[in-house]
Amino acid sequence: METNLSNLRAVVCGSSQGIGRAVAIELASLGANITLLARNPKRLAAVSAELDVSSGQQHNTIVADFSDTAQVQQAISQFVKDGNVAEILINNTGGPPGGSALDASIGEFLAAFESHLICNQHLVQALAPGMKSRNYGRIINVISTSVKQPIVGLGVSNTIRGAVANWSKTLANELGPFGITVNNLLPGMTQTARLDSIIRNRAEKTGLPPIQVAENMQNEIPAKRFAEPAEIAAAIAFLASPAAGYINGINLPVDGGRTQCL
Repeated sequence: METNLSNLRAVVCGSSQGIGRAVAIELASLGANITLLARNPKRLAAVSAELDVSSGQQHNTIVADFSDTAQVQQAISQFVKDGNVAEILINNTGGPPGGSALDASIGEFLAAFESHLICNQHLVQALAPGMKSRNYGRIINVISTSVKQPIVGLGVSNTIRGAVANWSKTLANELGPFGITVNNLLPGMTQTARLDSIIRNRAEKTGLPPIQVAENMQNEIPAKRFAEPAEIAAAIAFLASPAAGYINGINLPVDGGRTQCL
């Protein structure tokens, strides 16, 4: 099975922490050159120092904030103008705040739409021509199991993640003839700062201690535990590899069996 990524470059968004950081480390271990993209330059520098260079890889960073779509567009446009090509794009950014869909403001929906779908669109538009020139491309969107089964208390996220999933499926049809696949990775509950925040919020609302909230959440998962970021990264690395060349336009849950549908 061919999973070697030598001589390929991957732009990994949200790579200063959590799943994005784990993905960058995993792809580098397979030989890829990594471009880290996030808003915090100090954290990016720290992650860059962790990346494997045993195959002579050259890693770099892009500083951009996904709450500013113009900044993301300018940053990735400059990356391409400087002569860079990336065969792999990992679209990944923090999820919208919790709350019901009914109580959410229009501004919350618009902000989430821009930071997720519009930023993703800017990145794909900038990088797809280079992928076409190489006849190799892997676009992987890290979204949520909510595209299969909405999650209670995440109204804005459920809505926007669904939009990204359908955007992705449309792109898969358009880009498939050029050797480019577009897939969605749907992580379950994963040991990240966002999960810690969700647990704290539930604890405050229910009056339960955070450890009890976490245990209750784990009991909803057949595997009876949360995922490690490296486990999500391993699935993403496979989708980014040559071995996954005939997998296109899918939603892949990596959730320990929690999603109760096929």
